[in-house]
This record gives sequence, C-alpha cells and structure tokens, in this order.
Amino acid sequence: MSDLKPNKLINEKSPYLLQHAYNPVNWNAWNNETLQLAKELDKPIFLSIGYSTCYWCHVMERECFENQEIAELLNDTFVNIKVDREERPDIDRIYMSALQSISGSGGWPMSMFLTPDLKPFYGATYIPPKAKYGRSGFEDVINQIKELWKNQRTDIINSSLKITEVLSNTASQSDSDLNEEVFSDAYNYSTQLYDEEQGGFGSGNKFPRPVLLDFLLTYYHSTKDKSALDIVTYTLKKMHDGGIFDNIDKGFHRYSVDKYWRVPHFEKMLYDQAQVANTYFDAYSITKTNYFKSAACDTLDYVKNFLLDEKGGFYSAEDAESAISKDDLTKKQEGYFYIWQRDDIFKLLGTTNAEIFCACFGIMHKGNTIADPHNIFGTSNVLYKTNDIFDIAKKFETTPENIDVILKESIALLKIERDKRPRPFLDKKILTTWNSLIISAFVKGYMVTENEEYKKLAVRAVSFVIYNLYNDKEEKLYHRYIDGEVMFDATLEDYAFLIKALLDFHNISFSGKLLALARKLTDKAIIDFYDESNGGFFDTGKDREDVILRTKDIYDGAEPSGNSVMLDNLNRLFIIYKDDKYFSIAEKGFKFFYQKVSENPFSSPFYLNALFNFLKYNTSIILSGDLRSDLFNVFHSEIKKKYFPNKNLIYYNNVSAKMIPYLNDIVTELDKNKVYVCQNFACNLPVATKEELTNLLNNL
Repeated sequence: MSDLKPNKLINEKSPYLLQHAYNPVNWNAWNNETLQLAKELDKPIFLSIGYSTCYWCHVMERECFENQEIAELLNDTFVNIKVDREERPDIDRIYMSALQSISGSGGWPMSMFLTPDLKPFYGATYIPPKAKYGRSGFEDVINQIKELWKNQRTDIINSSLKITEVLSNTASQSDSDLNEEVFSDAYNYSTQLYDEEQGGFGSGNKFPRPVLLDFLLTYYHSTKDKSALDIVTYTLKKMHDGGIFDNIDKGFHRYSVDKYWRVPHFEKMLYDQAQVANTYFDAYSITKTNYFKSAACDTLDYVKNFLLDEKGGFYSAEDAESAISKDDLTKKQEGYFYIWQRDDIFKLLGTTNAEIFCACFGIMHKGNTIADPHNIFGTSNVLYKTNDIFDIAKKFETTPENIDVILKESIALLKIERDKRPRPFLDKKILTTWNSLIISAFVKGYMVTENEEYKKLAVRAVSFVIYNLYNDKEEKLYHRYIDGEVMFDATLEDYAFLIKALLDFHNISFSGKLLALARKLTDKAIIDFYDESNGGFFDTGKDREDVILRTKDIYDGAEPSGNSVMLDNLNRLFIIYKDDKYFSIAEKGFKFFYQKVSENPFSSPFYLNALFNFLKYNTSIILSGDLRSDLFNVFHSEIKKKYFPNKNLIYYNNVSAKMIPYLNDIVTELDKNKVYVCQNFACNLPVATKEELTNLLNNL
C-alpha cells in the first residue's frame, strides 16, 4: 500500500471511505467542494454508496475500483464520489428511491450516475467489470454514458428530470380516515407469506425483520389470536437454532441466503442485535419460556463483549468477510472466521465429544452449507442446531445434563481455536440512531430480567450520546461520532430513535431531566422536519443544500422508519403530558400515510404498532410514594415484567408535578406507595397491594 498514492478519501474518518483511500479512482467525499467541482467541470457524477461491512462492496472494489483501466475511464468521464450510507442515510435514501424507481429493486453497493446538479439518470447495484450474471460490464456502462453525455445530453437531462419528478411526488399523499381493519389485513397478509415449515416469511433469503414480529405480538395482545403468537415464537426458535445465530460469540448475522436460516450472510449489525433482542424479551414476557430470555441475553452479551466502546457508546458492525491468515491480511473470504472443517473439530474435541457435537450442530464430512452463492465454502460447516440435548442424550445413551456439559466445554474449546483467526473488521462508527436502538434494548432487558448490568450499560450509552452527539447550547443533534470527531446533522431517524430511547429509559430511571429532553428534542424535530401543510415528517431537516429533495419515508425494513417511530413518540408524549399539540400532529401524520400503508401493510409494521397504540392503547401508569421503599420496587417490578405494546410510566414527585400539572388532580397522597392505571385519561382507583396491581394489569 505504501507504493500507492492516496486519493482525497484519506482525509476522511469513515471506515468505508478509508477502505477506498488507495484506489486508483480519484474518489471525492460528498461535500460542497466536490459538488461545485462537478458543475465547474461540467461532468456527470458517478456516485458509489456502500458501507464498510458490505460483502459485495468489497467485491466491486477488488474487481473494478482497484482496476487501473477502469479507474482511468472513471477519472476521465466523471467526478467520482464515495458515500458511506451509514454516515449519510439521507443521501442514501434519495438515490435508493431513485434506483428502485429505475430498476424495481435496490441494494448495496449502489452505483448511481447523476447530472452535475445531482439529479439521477441511471443506476444499478453491483456492476461486474465485464458482462456476467446477466449484468452489463462496468467498462461498457461507462463508455455508453460517456457517449450519451457527449452526443445526447438532452435525453439524459430529460430522463433525470422525470425521475426526480417521480421522487418528488412520493412526498405528497392524500389524507385518509383511520380504520382498524388495516391490522387484520396486515395479519392476513403475513400469514400468506409465512413459511410454516421453516418460519419467517417468503421462500428465499430469510431476514429477521423484528419490526414485523413485534406487530404480530401486538396483534396477539389485542386479539388473543394464538396463531399470531405461534408465528413469532416458531420463527424466533428457527432463527436461534439456525446458522444465522453465532453459537460461539453469540449475536445474529444479517440474514440467511437460504430458506432454512442455515447459511448466513455473515456481517453482524448493531441495529439487528438491538431489535432482535427486544423481540426475544417480549416473547419471553408473554410466554415465560426461558428459551427466549436466554436468546435475548446471549444477543446482548455479544453487543457488550464486542461492540462496546470504552466510553460507553456502541460500534456499528462487524464485517462479513475476514482474512484467511494472519500472515496475509489482504486475502479475505466471506464467513471464514465462522466456518469449520469436520476433521478439525475431531482433532480439537476428541472422537467421543466430537461425535456428540457434530450430531447436535449438523456437521458433515462434505460440509453443510447448502447455499454457497460464491462457491467458496466447499466442505466447510456452519454451526446450527439439528437436535436438542434430549434427542442427543437418547442417541448416545447418556443424560441431557451430561450432553449440556459436553457441548459447553466443546464450544469453549472451539472459541479458543477460533480466536486464533484474524477477526472480521470492526466498524467503530458510533451512530445516534443505532445507539438509541441498543439503549432501548438494554432498557427492555433490564425491565424483563432486572439485571443491573443492563441498566448500567443503558445509563452509560445515554450519557455518551447526550454528551458527545448533542449540543445543548445550540440545541443541535448530530448523527455520527468516531475517534472524537462529531459530524453530520441529525436526520429524522436520529431524533425519533433517541426520543424513543429516552422515553423507554424514563420507565426505569424516572429522570425528569431526560423526560424534559425527550420533549425538547420532539419540539425541535417538529420545527425542523414536520410538514405542516400535509402531515408527516421529512427525512431531512430544513435548508440542506446538498439534497435535491426532501423525502418522506414510512417503510419499516431492517430498521423502523423515522416517521413510524416519531408518530409513536408523539402519542406517548401526548399520553404523558396531555398536550393536544402532540395528538393533532400524530393524527395528521397517521392520516397522511394511512392510504399508502393500507395498500401494503406488510411494508410498515412499526407504523401499524404505533397506530394501534394511538387508536386503542392510550395507557399510562403513575406510581407514587417512596422511590426507595420495598413496596415501590415490588410495584415497579410487577409493571416492568408485564408485556404491553407500549409502556408509559410516570413517577409522581415534586418535579413531575410541576412538569405535568394534571397529575395533581389524580394523585391525592404524595407519600403513599400507590399505583394509578389510567386509560384515555380516565384512571382506575389506586391500588396499594401487589395482588391488587396484578389483577388490575391482567384485566387491562
């Protein structure tokens, strides 16, 4: 690498951009200087968007961006820009929407071609150097665009205008009356796509998609339709038993490339761990089945052990690929860190224990990777559970307890051996969005298990975000922190996820200061993002010169949309503060998106959860008395462990009485340990014993 000349990305902090800093492509970061350069040179822009742990991004770099001939073509034809989608989700969303409108699909790496004024006219995902996989070769694409820009520029300009117009229209929709039928429609559609044999949805790649599972739990809570709960619990079991779960270091890989949850796409993302853990905890709260609690705790253990920054924030991800030798860290293979040869397992464990281990985890002589998209796994094996310890005990004529001991000892030995391998690349970006999600997960973990470590981790992460990513004097929230550098204005998701995290955290801390901050951030988000004319929230704030339009997203995919979470936040703040402003903004937003969601409810399950809470579950629980008393802790514990689609707890004291004046009309005895359960601002008589509280909660 010392022989190579760096490009401008060498000055960036993003791990993804730095990965490309020694490409022969003249890469530029997305900034005003670069955008002005494109206009001055009158050149089209080649925009490449990806992220540091994206496998196909690595492939395209090796095949195209490290190719000297292709680099010269790119440098001659375009102003070339690299964007880390995790640093600039606003830019990513605009051009991903454009790509989907052009091709009908999307993904990363995203390869977009823009006019100098940033309007897209052509796009693709991964492009091979030469034509293959039914895709045009990158050299051909460059030459064709070069020719069109020179001789048929008017056609390109017209195409870009049409695409941009289509994107602009998606931000405007008509209001619709809200109807509860959308919940059953979404459930029915989910059952049609549900894979009864393997769990999950669809017949191809399997994604965890916890937002959908969370909706089904809410639907079960409302209807008591056992089949909705069965879909969730069976899917969660298949996920955890599958190769998508790492049985050694714990945590979930991104998705499986087959329908059996067996062969994962090996990257591990913070946002997946946060949401999946949350869903497993909820499944435990409903079923009281320890299997689900254990899976959730395992997931949070992975986050704590491998993604925790020493200052309390959490890193973004671990890569899908890793070096195959410590002697040459440049030669990498997807999943190499995680896969095993059967013979190596026998050498490590000895014959008897290895036979037991292989029977439990599906290890085969010829390998068990039934899906091998890149033809790299050969006779390798992924660990996935094929039999439980009771079946294995019968087969080997021993006790389940003995099998459990053998498996734990075997996992420990495999971990020692695996730790000798080069670990996958760790992306140390700390994002407001994903840290907010993991704060909510640790809060949920504490509420369910009362494990004090989870509360401490949540406290540290909240402190990290507020201290490092929020400027109180300027009332300004930022998106990304890395190596002490804070950059990029917060998006709607940053505000929405952080507000949710603070409201969740308030349920265990009763911090009036943080509750006030949640309200303050909400009011700021309303100023910067709210569309007062139509309803809903734009994804970017006002006065962003480097975005060609302000999108409004309601799709709840790998992460919930900012709009879905913000609408739910507004409803929760209305319940807590009884401020009609929040109700009216939430109602207008729900109506703005309702028609679009009702046409495809499967696409927006977090919106449906929020709408359910808005229409049917306006519940708050007020606790009074001595916060340090045993009885208060008994009450708080009983409430924490009970499953509700949305928890809004308020502790009545002198601080909250000033912040929320109507509490004074409800709580009559400040010093007595009592619980007031209020629905639609009508409160039940206060209860003063655990038995009374349990009965009241069960009858909600």
